[in-house]
This record gives sequence, structure tokens and C-alpha cells, in this order.
Amino acid sequence: MQNQTQHSFITQTTKTVKLGYLLFLPSDYKKNTDQKFPLIMFLHGMGERGDDNLNLLKKHGIPKIVETTPNFPFIVVSPQCPDNSWWTMEIDALKALLDEIIDSHSVNPDQIYLTGLSMGGYGTWKLATEHPDYFAAIAPICGGGDPEKAEQIKDIPIWVFHGAKDLVVTLEKSEEMVESLKLVNGNVRFTVYPETEHDSWTKTYDNPELYEWFFQHTRLRKQ
Repeated sequence: MQNQTQHSFITQTTKTVKLGYLLFLPSDYKKNTDQKFPLIMFLHGMGERGDDNLNLLKKHGIPKIVETTPNFPFIVVSPQCPDNSWWTMEIDALKALLDEIIDSHSVNPDQIYLTGLSMGGYGTWKLATEHPDYFAAIAPICGGGDPEKAEQIKDIPIWVFHGAKDLVVTLEKSEEMVESLKLVNGNVRFTVYPETEHDSWTKTYDNPELYEWFFQHTRLRKQ
């Protein structure tokens, strides 16, 4: 019987992803200058999913705030999760969108921040653990993640928020991540609102201290 041989090939494939998104540019933004702007990626909750109504994204959080705050000092990209999907299933699409915005706008690559609420809190944990080198700081709100991956994000400044009376995503989901980060000497800060139910995002995003905290951090580059 004739010997069979294996042949070697190299191929390159491209995956096409589709996400609608809102993009906010500060009032003093100018693309063709040397100035680079900090960027926040905001991930919404389950109720704002879809593919035909980006106005849904303006109901909560940072997209709502920038509607009336033209001097907000960050570029803000707010993608919309497709119907019947979940942010933790859209990590490739989120990374592709982030890369596109970085390449096409005057973004400071050392000042990229990530935050999200509820389903977006889960997405924040997931995207950060999958691509920790992108982010200068993250702020997951009333979400949860994989405690076994805490080591991957221990060097990222993280500010976690949750309502103690949340029955939709229980406080334990954030506590698990915070405790796992502490075990690996992570850079984590935890705010619990004692009387708050699921909506722990309104008071969080309305607090100027969050944005001041973002500004205090720049990405740690690996040697």
C-alpha cells in the first residue's frame, strides 16, 4: 500500500462582526491634532438589546449623561448587544469595535476604560479577563464574573459597585470577584449601597468621583 503523506498549508480567515453603537465625541474633540482623548466603553443591560433602535441606549448610564453634557471629557463608545445574545457571547465583536475606534479616532491607548451595568457588568468582567492589556481601569456594576480568572486582571484598577438588596443579580456575584481579587493581591475597590436594589448604576454614573478615578489611572505596559 502506498504511503500517505500530509501536506502543510497556511490560511488566513477574517470573521465579520456586526454591532450597532453610539459614539460620543467631546465638544473640543479634533481628530487631526496631536491631542489624544481618553475613551470609555459602556456596556448596557439586558433591556436595551436590539438592532434597530439605538435610542434605547440613552435610557441609562453614560449614554444618557452625555446627551446633556457636551463637555464630557471622554470619547464614549456604547455598543448595542443583539437580540437573543449576551455580552459574554460578543467578546470578539466588542474587541473588534474597540480596535476600530482606536484606529479611526484620536484615542489615547493608555487611557481606555471599561464599565457596564447588570448584563453589561458581566460583559465588563468577561472582556477585561479576555483582554486585560487594553484597559487602564474598569468599573463593573451589579454583574458577575469568573473568580478563577481573577489572576488575569489583578493588575487592573477595578472599582466594583452593587446594591445590597439586589434580587436580580445578587450581591454575592460581586463579592465572589472581589474576594478572589483580594486573594491574588488585586487592585480592587468595592462600593456596596446598603439600601439599593438592582439599580445601583444611576447613583454610580451620576457621581463625578467615578470619572475622576478613571482619570487617575493609565494603562500599565508590560516590560
